[in-house]
Amino acid sequence: MRKLMVIGILVLLFFPETTLAQEVYSPEQMEIDLQGIQNKYELDVQIIGQTEKGKNIKAVKLGKGKKTIMLVGSHHGREWLSSKILMSMLEDYAAAYRAGKPVEGYPSRSLDEVSIWFIPMLNPDGVSIQQGDLSNLNILEKAAVWKMNRYSKNWSRWKANAKGIDLNRQYPAGWKEVMSHETKPTYQFYKGEQPLEAAEVKALAEFTREIDPLIAVSYHTSGREIFWHYKNKRENMARDYGIAKKTSELTGYELTFPEKEAVGSGFTDWFITEFSRPGMTIELSYLVDETNPPLTVFPEEWKRNRLVGIMLVKEAMQVHNK
Repeated sequence: MRKLMVIGILVLLFFPETTLAQEVYSPEQMEIDLQGIQNKYELDVQIIGQTEKGKNIKAVKLGKGKKTIMLVGSHHGREWLSSKILMSMLEDYAAAYRAGKPVEGYPSRSLDEVSIWFIPMLNPDGVSIQQGDLSNLNILEKAAVWKMNRYSKNWSRWKANAKGIDLNRQYPAGWKEVMSHETKPTYQFYKGEQPLEAAEVKALAEFTREIDPLIAVSYHTSGREIFWHYKNKRENMARDYGIAKKTSELTGYELTFPEKEAVGSGFTDWFITEFSRPGMTIELSYLVDETNPPLTVFPEEWKRNRLVGIMLVKEAMQVHNK
């Protein structure tokens, strides 16, 4: 094992890491964009925790409303397209809100009643690794992630955080029932030794409890589907289906229907069961294999998703009033 570790270190030393051939949306670019938006619109930006490697996880509030909804991106390293979508949504809505203009018929002033919390990139460590940037890791950590990547330098398939935990398999709802052949840290599908183990997941769960959102959405990137149901209470089925259906009509994404043996442990699975409120997992892009969708798909996905957040603000007002 020690010999293999030494070989791994030598490989990583003599063959410098490379980024993906295509253009990417990196954590560094997101920080630049976020700083610009914060300065321009004077938004409330909070640090809700740190990643396993000490990077700040940021949440941005848009609106004056005490009631809120939450939109989360990049649980997975290879799903950074979701971060770009949310950052574009944040900037678009912020401009409309300051100008007092509607967003294609949806009044931006509804944000005075229900604010949106954006968490654009929950897993910046994983995104950096997926993009071939290992500069935040020391030599031993580089060798460790190389091992977790099955000794491949194809980083584009990386989903996990820096410790090899799949963040969207870390939530308590259904965690025990989730079966996987991955029993130790790796680039995807390892659920950890216990729920809420990963620093990123713990931070998001605590923040969610703190702000108590009326609706929560987790954006992912593969398949143009919407998952909206995980053991919903019978009395909430019609309400949640109605919101999911409106989201499906806006995006043109397929609306999945409940499976009797649905497997949980995802963020919205936990939100639905913990809060008894609407939660959706929205999958951007056409179906891709173990990699990220190309950035060239962004214009199409942005067109489909531009109105989702502001539409959900309206729906949240109705959820609150019932």
